[in-house]
Amino acid sequence: MPEINNFKRILIKFSGEVLAGENRFGIDPKMVDKVTDEILSLQKFNKEIALVFGGGNIFRGLNSSEEHNTDRIKGDYMGMLATVINALAVQESLSRKGAKVRVMSAISMPEVAEPMIVRDADKFLSDGEIVIFSAGVGRPFFSTDTGAALRAAEINADLLIKGTKVDGVYDKDPMKFDDAKFYNTLDYQTCIEKQLKVMDTTAFSLCQNNNIPLIICNMTIAGNVEKVISGKKIGTLITGGNDD
Repeated sequence: MPEINNFKRILIKFSGEVLAGENRFGIDPKMVDKVTDEILSLQKFNKEIALVFGGGNIFRGLNSSEEHNTDRIKGDYMGMLATVINALAVQESLSRKGAKVRVMSAISMPEVAEPMIVRDADKFLSDGEIVIFSAGVGRPFFSTDTGAALRAAEINADLLIKGTKVDGVYDKDPMKFDDAKFYNTLDYQTCIEKQLKVMDTTAFSLCQNNNIPLIICNMTIAGNVEKVISGKKIGTLITGGNDD
């Protein structure tokens, strides 16, 4: 079992919906404030922190393409731009609270974000800056989960944390089934074979191939991320890279 509290570089993936709060759409300033307070609480652990935010609170590419007959490629690009909006909102809040923050975008927009260059991201993190990766991988047909896994691999992250609305990974939807089984630990191959939907297969494979531990936990509970980073057993731990 990896010693989580010994890990130095950590990437945290938040859903875009967390920024909407109780609203179904948009950005709730109170939720942004809560999320950024939680992020800043991690600084006392002397970790290098990278962030990824989804864009589902503004636009969800695949779902919108299916529901509204939007061209899939255009829909995915709209979703990528939504992640940039979320990243800028979080950057503004963190900056106001005194943090040094960079937003990096996989789509070139130099007026608002740094270009996604791995060596620059590595330097920013090593210098103690918080880095927010946005615009996914810059191409359609890839989820923000895959984007988070790719960025974690590129920056040699020691750990990837994905926030959800449930406590971790279950064998079926715990909101619908009272007998849903909770997994404390899993390996990537089992996740792929059982087609557990907490992340897509591409994201699981990227983590597996690069031997990156993944923790799935409930981000709606204040303090959970801090507990994970301090080494407490929160959520589901998924391991099983090529070197295990």
